[in-house]
Amino acid sequence: MIKRIDNYFELSKANTSIRTEVLAGITTFMTMAYILAVNPSILSNTGMSRDALFTTTALASFLATMIMAIWARLPFALAPGMGLNAFFAFTVVLGMGHSWQFALTAVFLEGLIFIALTFLNIREKIIDAIPLGIKHAISAGIGLFIAFIGLQNAGVIVKNDNAMVGLGQMGSPSVLLCLAGVIVTGVLLARKVKGALLIGIFLVTLAGIPFGLTELPQGGLFSMPPSVEPIAFKFEFHTILSIDMLIVLFTFLFVDMFDTLGTLVGVATKANMLDEKGKLPRARQALFADAIGTTLGAMLGTSTVTTYVESASGVAEGGRTGLTSFTTAMLFIAALFFSPMFLMVPAAATAPALILVGSFMLSPILKIDFNDVTEAIPAFFTIIMMPLTYSIAEGIVFGMLSYVLLKAFTGKVKQVSLVMWVLSLFFLLKFLV
Repeated sequence: MIKRIDNYFELSKANTSIRTEVLAGITTFMTMAYILAVNPSILSNTGMSRDALFTTTALASFLATMIMAIWARLPFALAPGMGLNAFFAFTVVLGMGHSWQFALTAVFLEGLIFIALTFLNIREKIIDAIPLGIKHAISAGIGLFIAFIGLQNAGVIVKNDNAMVGLGQMGSPSVLLCLAGVIVTGVLLARKVKGALLIGIFLVTLAGIPFGLTELPQGGLFSMPPSVEPIAFKFEFHTILSIDMLIVLFTFLFVDMFDTLGTLVGVATKANMLDEKGKLPRARQALFADAIGTTLGAMLGTSTVTTYVESASGVAEGGRTGLTSFTTAMLFIAALFFSPMFLMVPAAATAPALILVGSFMLSPILKIDFNDVTEAIPAFFTIIMMPLTYSIAEGIVFGMLSYVLLKAFTGKVKQVSLVMWVLSLFFLLKFLV
């Protein structure tokens, strides 16, 4: 059995082991398990059943991540995307006044379009067209982005009306435990302790009990999952040809496409998984996992499913193959029946992992040619705009647009591919329309 697992996932070739991959998968799950609570909380504002949304979130995450594990055999996990679920609830439904069934129909159509684009190899061509310098910058930008998310989740960084963001209450239990977790986990990493990130999450979760941050389950650790019947297969196909549907569909397509591309490229770059030409092996299968996951998620009743940037935490633990994502997928199924146990982990416990992984992902910045201004400025825009706009997609837009314009106006137009020109025109239209 062990030999079969090794052969299928090519563990020896990737210089990894079953133990390392399983620990990496658990770490990835622990850093993204918050989606099991947050996604139902956000989408239930539309009138959807919160209980049904919990089950759907877990099932959609399991199915998409399992496809990634078995077919693409890459260490990336998928779940309903943050930002996209907020757009679904607060813009499409509460803002534009549409029903949640209308929004689900848009997500379903998005999934079908992505399946077609992936089948036609268009999405993979976009990945291949991204210049290597920007690919390195994407990894660094994602690093700053997820570190910012971690600092925000723990309350270290908070909203400030005068300066946009500011320092939180440094004496609060959440902040103190987060910072202590960073130090403890950092020491474990420095001493090369296997599973350091996971151990850090566990220790901070325990430490959070006396402070009231970790709420112990009152009704036991086991619970049966609620039915998805209230929200599954609820579509409004008669609205497909409306102008509002086109606008909503375009937004879902744009954000998901470049969030997913950015995550795949950024995490793979950090893990040294790109080949000598800067291409990601089995990228097409990975993109199919995302597309099929979105389609199945809509059928089950949730917003767009996308590749999670928190996958970087598993990669940082040594995850290199589909066995990492297989482990994460199985934990999503386990969460259906042991949700009280998984949901008791506080944000302060997962924040140190996100912050430290963010620092790890900065290393590809050393490969960027900062002596060439036409390479340095696009890389800088890519890196800085991700955390400032709270969007991987927008960071890529600024980076690629500046790359094309700088190359074009400095006599280096031959370095810009046709795909880059087409994408830049697409980005300009997005800003202007």
